[in-house]
Amino acid sequence: MAAALKFVFNSFASRRDVLILFCAENLKFGPASRRIVSRMGDGFRRAAAADRFTGKNGSSLDLIAPAGLDVPRLVVIGTGKPGASSSRNLAKLGGIAMGKLSKIATAATIFAELGSGALKADQVADLALGARLRGYSFDLYKTKRKEDEEQEPKRIELNFACSNPASAEKAWARRAAIADGVVFARDLVNEPGNVLYPGEFARRTSGLTKLGVGVEVFDVAAMRKLGMGALLGVGQGSAHEAKLVVMRWNGGKRGADPVAFIGKGVCFDSGGLSIKPAQNMEDMKGDMAGAACVVGLIHALAARKAKVNAVGAIGLVENMPDGKAQRPGDIVKTMSGQTIEVINTDAEGRLVLADVLYYVNKRFKPKFMINLATLTGAIIVALGQEYAGLFCNDDKLAERLIEAGEATGERVWRMPLGPEYDKMIDSKFADMKNTGGRSGGAITAAQLLQRFVDKTPWAHLDIAGTAMGSPQSDINRSWGSGWGVRLLERLVEDHYER
Repeated sequence: MAAALKFVFNSFASRRDVLILFCAENLKFGPASRRIVSRMGDGFRRAAAADRFTGKNGSSLDLIAPAGLDVPRLVVIGTGKPGASSSRNLAKLGGIAMGKLSKIATAATIFAELGSGALKADQVADLALGARLRGYSFDLYKTKRKEDEEQEPKRIELNFACSNPASAEKAWARRAAIADGVVFARDLVNEPGNVLYPGEFARRTSGLTKLGVGVEVFDVAAMRKLGMGALLGVGQGSAHEAKLVVMRWNGGKRGADPVAFIGKGVCFDSGGLSIKPAQNMEDMKGDMAGAACVVGLIHALAARKAKVNAVGAIGLVENMPDGKAQRPGDIVKTMSGQTIEVINTDAEGRLVLADVLYYVNKRFKPKFMINLATLTGAIIVALGQEYAGLFCNDDKLAERLIEAGEATGERVWRMPLGPEYDKMIDSKFADMKNTGGRSGGAITAAQLLQRFVDKTPWAHLDIAGTAMGSPQSDINRSWGSGWGVRLLERLVEDHYER
């Protein structure tokens, strides 16, 4: 398991701790850090010159038993040019610091100041957030350790030496709620399909009631009564019955329209009868990352007592190829009454989302709906793994999502929607078909979803490239990234809390 982390906010450093300082380019330190380094005489500059360390962003200098300092180890991390105090960059620096510590220390003091001076309380908390996210690992099922793993500390205590410890601790309580939401989402995505099937996913979601979240779980009979033929068609080939989970956090004004988040929760996607190739099929345990994000987000909002009314809804299914599975050519009737011809059973996520989107819109009449789904390989071809695809029918909502993405580093890129693409999913036998072919595959999937949202402001985030197997970063070393929790939490915080 990952080392347990404890965060302490003080105005001093312990002599037993590894000491971590930050410096800008040209070895520019903040006042307190400069006084510490001056105790080394010219030793620090000589060491920096020998290692060609200049304070470049992300670089580091590691000194064991530095002369003149009564600490076992000094690590200096470069912040680059001035202006490194954005929340995104501070989280990155906290992650870098945690990466340096994970195998060398059980206790460390991080001086919370940059070259420009001491950090504010919220900025200290951003450093801690980055450290917490970097410290995550998922090794629940490992029964043996490698030799180098045996030496990893079981518990790491990080002390953030700052000028405002009480305020920093208060700010951290808010960031801790966000971190817990991201970790919850990562755990869900990383679990194997034989453990996290729809029923078990729903059970874990029910744990949110401890935070004051209302949780409803709908079984197959209830969904059949609602007319969710598209969602149920996907799950009918599995031994594990489909579930619909609806979560409600009411932290805003009583009776105010909620904001709504919808997640695709295909707990394992074999492709159904249109079965996927064997190579990399194991990754399809993560095809529920959209649902995991929604659960993590609702956890974060509830844990920090967000002043907003929010709905989270996830359709949980398993797409398997047994004798009861739906066939290419089948026609399903959605809750909206519209019919869909199933051309490819591996284009299943949009079928799940179609019913859940319509249900949420009809029941809750939200201010907006945002759905997340590992929906298409086409979005990876278009954008790679650095951006999620954003499809949106409302310019203001799109702009706010792009802004939140830049602030958190969970970036989105707006893709087109247009009636011309609708022709590609016209069906000879039903109102539409579930795939329009290879060309514009991510767009035609979004066009289908748009038919179930009416005029409600809506955004579809295709997270196939960012949510699982995504590039490793300074704040994530996990296969399941928990992508989207921080993005949407920031959106709510900036624009929708009263």
